[in-house]
Amino acid sequence: MKKVYYIFTILLFVGGLNAIAQETVWDKLESIAIVDQKVMMPMRDGVRLATDIYRPKAPGKVPVIFSRTPYNFNSWGDGEQQSRTAERAYEAVSRGYAYVVQNERGRYFSEGEWDILGVPLTDGYDAFEWMKNQPWSNGKVGTLGCSSTAEWQMAVAALDHPSHAAMVPQGYGAGVGRIGDYYEQGNWYRGGVEQLLFFSWLYGVEHDKFKPRIPEGATQEDLIRISRFYDLAPENPSVDMSEALAHLPIQDILQNINGKREIFDKMVRRTPNHPDWYTGGLYHDNMDFGVPSFWFASWYDVSISPNIALFNHVRNNASDPKIRDNQYLVIAPTLHCAYTRATENTIVGERSVGDARLNYDEQIYKWFDLWLKDEPNNFKDITPRVQYYTMGSNKWQAAEQWPPRAAEMKTYYLQSNGKANSRFGDGALVTKKPGGNQSADTFVYDPMNPVPSYGGNVCCTGNAVKGGAFDQQQMEARNDILVYTTDPLEEGVEVSGFIESTLYVSSDAKDTDFTIKLIDVYPDGRAYNLDETIQRSRYREGYDKEVFMEKENVYKIDLTPMSTSNFFEKGHRIRIEISSSNFPRFARNLNSGGSNYDEKEGVVATNSIHHSAQYPSNIKLPMITKK
Repeated sequence: MKKVYYIFTILLFVGGLNAIAQETVWDKLESIAIVDQKVMMPMRDGVRLATDIYRPKAPGKVPVIFSRTPYNFNSWGDGEQQSRTAERAYEAVSRGYAYVVQNERGRYFSEGEWDILGVPLTDGYDAFEWMKNQPWSNGKVGTLGCSSTAEWQMAVAALDHPSHAAMVPQGYGAGVGRIGDYYEQGNWYRGGVEQLLFFSWLYGVEHDKFKPRIPEGATQEDLIRISRFYDLAPENPSVDMSEALAHLPIQDILQNINGKREIFDKMVRRTPNHPDWYTGGLYHDNMDFGVPSFWFASWYDVSISPNIALFNHVRNNASDPKIRDNQYLVIAPTLHCAYTRATENTIVGERSVGDARLNYDEQIYKWFDLWLKDEPNNFKDITPRVQYYTMGSNKWQAAEQWPPRAAEMKTYYLQSNGKANSRFGDGALVTKKPGGNQSADTFVYDPMNPVPSYGGNVCCTGNAVKGGAFDQQQMEARNDILVYTTDPLEEGVEVSGFIESTLYVSSDAKDTDFTIKLIDVYPDGRAYNLDETIQRSRYREGYDKEVFMEKENVYKIDLTPMSTSNFFEKGHRIRIEISSSNFPRFARNLNSGGSNYDEKEGVVATNSIHHSAQYPSNIKLPMITKK
């Protein structure tokens, strides 16, 4: 009994410390800020969006840092999100800004119906208009956020509201639709293959249509009072996503775990170039762009290549030269939205990439000071156009463009005697273009026994996939993985930029997928993954049509470019893996040539990679030689 009493006392003490810490955050904030919560900001169609406003007590007009989000920011309670809201608000207010955080329509206390990637762009525009007209506002708004709190910023930037003066989008791939050769449609696709991250994410965050609803016309006073007791945050039963994502057909995955399905049901049926992708909140490359931007990406994020491609697109194609000239980029060696988690010994997956810390807050607020306060400062004098972290050499570097100007594309060709299966095979990467007729490498892809995802550039898949760099040696023992490796490098080389790959393939199936993964192989055999991609063969000629394969024919497939910055030390080797699945990172192709999303049964495919004078399968690496 005495033991129980002591445990209870300790729990009370720890709980009291947490309460004091939480109270301290809010005490600090309330000492400098006017707090105005549950302000119902009106949109043009009459829908009101729940908004919390924190602004300095000191007199005068101030600029706004605006964060719009589908996530819960209710300040009542003692959760991590509540602390984070207070900390962000305190940081902004202490620097002379108003901090405004708002829920998207249909989320928590905001009115209306939510539709991921389909929230009206006018909501952002109307919010800017409302904020600029407040008596405490200087008329300038900067947007800030990561992931779903960033995804809406790009398409709204295309509307070019005069008050949208600057933005800092971070981990923003979910807002990127079509950029050049990338048709990711907000992270739903890669190379025409569904990325299963959204299947998991929607289960955890989507509100049910039968959720409790606040009566229309509720007053601010009522909403503040109600929010103390009702968080409106859904908490679905815990699910083993590694098991859930294995369910077939994939259109029934959420139904199978009792998840909400309406939004999911229509998205899972869309093809990569379906017209509905172009009617919602995604940014596409036929749209202009009107906002100076400080972009943040990371090497192990789910959509690093499209993210960088968007930065390049704005720099090269925005109609206003001033906008083109005011785009800056940071690329960190971290997982999705994990910038500030870098330490003096940053571990990503199981690989140490060294001291990857950076003064993020200092740079971000200098950027906002420049554009929102019209304060002349030295941001543009001291900030490189591109700050990128090179793994392997473990250091921050600078470039005026991406890829860095010093990078030169070097082609490595696939070579073997037809036995590249597994790391025990004879697959090689060589610089000499093949001559004559080499044997093709053949493997069997069984959708019921796919290659498991192990590490990688991922987000939001629950326990199904751990992101980051992991030793791939055990995976490379499989015969359905082709492995091609260089000889040990005679001198160190930096690979920084887009990695292009061309495969010549054949199959006895009408449709199948082809995957590729870039690996850094250490002298002791450890093989750390850097980036990966996939291509569904039916879309090899474009996402506006489907062209199926015929047995015995050889087809050229250009996979969407990968991206990294990695220093391969002397004695290391460069390796690629090729297969036809990477599951559950990507949905399995059932090889039937059917719709795939509504199918339960798979067809076993025998797939081949050709490498000869006629079919020179290769990978092109952007190399910077280091001495």
